[in-house]
Amino acid sequence: MPDDIVLYETTGRIARITLNRPHALNAITDALPGAIRVAVEKANADDDIHVIILQGAGRAFCSGYDLKQYAENPGSNPGFQEMPWDPTLDYKMMMGNTQDFMSIFRSYKPVIAKIHGYAVAGGSDIALCADIVIMEEDAKIGYPPARLWGCPTTAMWVYRLGVERAKRMLLTGDLVDGKEAKELGLVLDAVPSDKLEDRVMELAERMAGVPKNQLMMQKMMINQALDNMGLASTQMTATLFDGITRHSPEGVYFKKRSEEVGFQQAVKERDSGDNIAE
Repeated sequence: MPDDIVLYETTGRIARITLNRPHALNAITDALPGAIRVAVEKANADDDIHVIILQGAGRAFCSGYDLKQYAENPGSNPGFQEMPWDPTLDYKMMMGNTQDFMSIFRSYKPVIAKIHGYAVAGGSDIALCADIVIMEEDAKIGYPPARLWGCPTTAMWVYRLGVERAKRMLLTGDLVDGKEAKELGLVLDAVPSDKLEDRVMELAERMAGVPKNQLMMQKMMINQALDNMGLASTQMTATLFDGITRHSPEGVYFKKRSEEVGFQQAVKERDSGDNIAE
């Protein structure tokens, strides 16, 4: 995988992982999920590191899967098969990505996601795996593919928001800004853009003073509660459904429409609020 698709640096007890496809708003490619996992594992293997900051280069944290690659390019690709499709192949690919993203959740070192610009679609899957999320007030987060062509495979929405608020987000595919995300309880804090780094560092430095074993035990104990609530089986269902959404009649329509007019126009039509063509 490319060495520069994810950047890794350390300062004292803090590691910083940066998604590094700024020209594409850090959109997810085949290589990005594994590169995230490698960087998280590197931080976990470093005895000097106590805390990880996860961020994006350029104008956004992550804009989701690269639909130019997966939707706009004609024909089959890892995210779309010509009919008849084999759901086990799709599941194997997407569960691999999900487990790579979940390396953030499983990390023995706490992870703070620093969100600016956008954390949407698959980008929200990544961000919500973090232990704490801090957003710019004007940044946007949400899962628009819930309207068509996606189901959030890390399934963190219900565990962070509860049932009704998770349904509010996923039955509309709406984006919310940092202020509303904080009000909903989706993220810990939302601050002006010029205060984002300071707020993230305030938390990171506070945690960095705690022994690694204490951080590890507290995080594992809390995560175990989510496991007891059925996180793994929920993710299995979500990942199966994600593949179905891309190969349903409407999913095939979206792929063809993306090939015809480009993914940006297809997404604009999907998210407009008009009835989605069947």
